[in-house]
Amino acid sequence: MIKIGHIKLPEKPLFLAPMEDITDHSFRHVCKEYGADVMISEFIASEGLIRDCKISMQKMKISESERPFGVQLYGHRTEAMVEAVKMAEEANPDFIDLNFGCPVKKVAGKGAGAGMLQDIPRMIEMTKAVVNTTELPVTVKTRLGWDHNSIKIVDIAGELQETGIQALTIHGRLRAQMYDGQADWEPIAEVKNHPEIKIPVIGNGDIKGPEDARVAFDDYGVDGVMIGRATVGKPWLFRSIRTYLETGIIPDDPDVKEKTEIAKKHLTKSIEWKGLPRGIYEMRKHLSNYFKGLPHFRDIKRQLVTTLEPQEIYDMLDYIAERYADFDSSKLKSDAFFHY
Repeated sequence: MIKIGHIKLPEKPLFLAPMEDITDHSFRHVCKEYGADVMISEFIASEGLIRDCKISMQKMKISESERPFGVQLYGHRTEAMVEAVKMAEEANPDFIDLNFGCPVKKVAGKGAGAGMLQDIPRMIEMTKAVVNTTELPVTVKTRLGWDHNSIKIVDIAGELQETGIQALTIHGRLRAQMYDGQADWEPIAEVKNHPEIKIPVIGNGDIKGPEDARVAFDDYGVDGVMIGRATVGKPWLFRSIRTYLETGIIPDDPDVKEKTEIAKKHLTKSIEWKGLPRGIYEMRKHLSNYFKGLPHFRDIKRQLVTTLEPQEIYDMLDYIAERYADFDSSKLKSDAFFHY
């Protein structure tokens, strides 16, 4: 059994990676139903939160079905992060996750996210301040380094552990890589297998299917895997991985009818959570990905991502289920990632 502080997790837990404008409540809901073990909010700017930003506040809202659930925060000022943690506690999450890995320029360029990899003493200072602020378990997500000249993840992991964090997630890329190239899992394994590292180590990067997850656990020895882009349009990936880990059998993907039912459930939750028209606007990226690869789908897709009438979307989903009732979903298997 894996533990993050007081949180008990199943053996080989599967984490849904936080992704901005993707892993909102509605998407987390369907991923949880299909086997994700741990949820984390979209990342939340500490500065926005302490200024009572409505969107930041909404990102922290959770339902009991999502637990264990962590609120992920990022920022460049320790004082703001400490205040944000105090506010996040009011949402009653199970843990706080600190983002030291986001590579995008508007975040890292200001010294937050992966920008912290250029100032390790400040990263450690901030982490220690957060750990000392809250009774909740604190975890960290980071990358291997800023660039090829600054790969010191083993040393960083040791320093972070000394601050009192309860788990460490490592994305196997440098900030300089963004999401390009292949994730390097060897440094992740080096951290996990270091005799002084006692906290759980979660690996992240290029988990596209069940075999990738097995390799992560069996060959690299991580305690858990975090899966992000490969789940977009494919929330049942968690079920496939769990089935494979337990039985050695990779189940078939859902047929088109089941996919339409998942899409309906996802859409309903999105509208319930965010209202109209925002709930539909934010579903569009998901709707187009649920049915990626279906033949002769361009006109249907155009309707799916332009109408703002919920009933029209539900009717189109019923039409898709009927039109592609005999379609072999195995033909849709792809290693392509969703880019956002």
